[in-house]
Amino acid sequence: MNHSTDIFTIEIIKNALVAIGEEMFLALKRSSKSPIIYESLDYGIGVTDASGRLIAQGNGIPGFIGTLDGGVKTILSKYAIENIYDGDVFILNDPYAGGGTHLSDVCMIRPVFFDGELVAWTANKAHWTEIGGKDPGSYSADAVEIYQEGLQFPGIKVFEKGVANQALLDLIEVNVRLPEMTLGDLQACAASLKLGEQRFLAVMEKYGKKVTLTAIDKLLDHGDVMVMASLKKLPKGDFYATDVIDEDGLGNGPFSVKVKVTISDDAFVLDFTGSSPQAPGPINCTMGVLVSAAREVFMGVVQPDAPATEGCFRRLKVICPEGTLLTAARPAPVSSYFEAMVCAADVARRALAEAIPGVLTAGQFGSVCTMNLSGQDPDTKQPYLLVEPLVGGWGACDSKDGESGQFCVGNGETSNIPIEITEARYGVRVERYAFNESVAGAGKYNGGRGVILDYRILSDNTELSSFFGRGETPPWGIDDGAEGSCNVVEVYDANDELKASFSRVSRYQLNKGDRLRLITGNGGGWGDAKQRPAEKIARDIANGFITPSQASRVYGYQI
Repeated sequence: MNHSTDIFTIEIIKNALVAIGEEMFLALKRSSKSPIIYESLDYGIGVTDASGRLIAQGNGIPGFIGTLDGGVKTILSKYAIENIYDGDVFILNDPYAGGGTHLSDVCMIRPVFFDGELVAWTANKAHWTEIGGKDPGSYSADAVEIYQEGLQFPGIKVFEKGVANQALLDLIEVNVRLPEMTLGDLQACAASLKLGEQRFLAVMEKYGKKVTLTAIDKLLDHGDVMVMASLKKLPKGDFYATDVIDEDGLGNGPFSVKVKVTISDDAFVLDFTGSSPQAPGPINCTMGVLVSAAREVFMGVVQPDAPATEGCFRRLKVICPEGTLLTAARPAPVSSYFEAMVCAADVARRALAEAIPGVLTAGQFGSVCTMNLSGQDPDTKQPYLLVEPLVGGWGACDSKDGESGQFCVGNGETSNIPIEITEARYGVRVERYAFNESVAGAGKYNGGRGVILDYRILSDNTELSSFFGRGETPPWGIDDGAEGSCNVVEVYDANDELKASFSRVSRYQLNKGDRLRLITGNGGGWGDAKQRPAEKIARDIANGFITPSQASRVYGYQI
């Protein structure tokens, strides 16, 4: 059947491509072996054209928005087209190559051929619970070089012409602590790529190769047109901000993150020149991650409702010298890369928040706040590994309170692991899960609330590694709004006596009966707390968020 590239056909093909990403996303969720994938949704899915231009993406993690097309371009730069075959699947987690984050985030990529011609790629990036390395969970708060952090896949074939590379699978199996889970996730990722290929070919078979590829070109161009129209509505000029990462897991710090955001009628430039050199500890990220952080901010400001495509990012430019903690060089450790990524995005939003008050907010709790808990299940006697990011408080804006109990902005559509799953699969009992009781972040509009999560440890020889940023420097308030609160881990013994308090730690020993308390921060407030409407204060008291005495002291409120 012949089709033209009229506006209706283009829209139909666009929606078909978006649907491919969504279907691939659900396929991986349903087939994964890891709760961090099928419950937390710590992965992203994408489709690019033959040259690696992003044409569709399905996200759990907005921070992956710049990584999938980068991964495809890495493969294209490494392999000649004549050495790429139908049925190939490539595996890549090199942080220093295009699309790399840290070793736990594994990118798998599949070429799509139509009538013998390479026409597209399907790709995904998922957090695998175990990829080897010195610490359970494969990322460490105290690594000093990447070789301690796990297996590195430099863009090699795990399947060639549809046949598995059994030698590579055997190598993975003997180098990870949970081989069934890791290899299961590998197969799940491969299956979602195959599904994406099938759906893309169905579109080409229906509309023809020429029409489909022409429609893709027009879609990408349309993304640029939409961005240009939005750019004209933004305030123009240079906007500056500075933030810090408190320490790197080895006691070094603080580390400065600086940005100059320049907005003109046809460009949006983020310049991170002046940020600290790369850290000895594993809080570093690489240029590809920095681009992802910039894309996340850019889309949120310029075109939040548009599907992410290559066309949307043509007006974005990212500048940063090599060798900073945002552009680290091999073999710098990067397992906690998300701290630099989140800080880079946050500092860019901070620079623009007061210039675009209806769009951006005061500071959020500012960390993925993830932890790894490893031990032996007291019932099954089998080893377990709980890898879990935590929710916290977002900043207030100029017209509403911040959101409470949300993942940091860079983690996007991820979800917390249900208590029922946690208690069934891991050697812990959840004794408390509640909002943070601190009044930090007060304002005319309050910052959102973090959470308190208590785990009772049910077996000896349990180990904890934690990766909590903003352990010392709280999220910022705006327009006399109060600062938020910090993120912290507390350990109590069986008698509920405080044993330790920290934000980052590696392989801390926990005993049976210990209580592990995880506390995430409140976001920053916006406006003077004394101007908060009385009815909102009364509602906060009624809901148990504040006491009458706190209302009087912080807000000047009298019942």
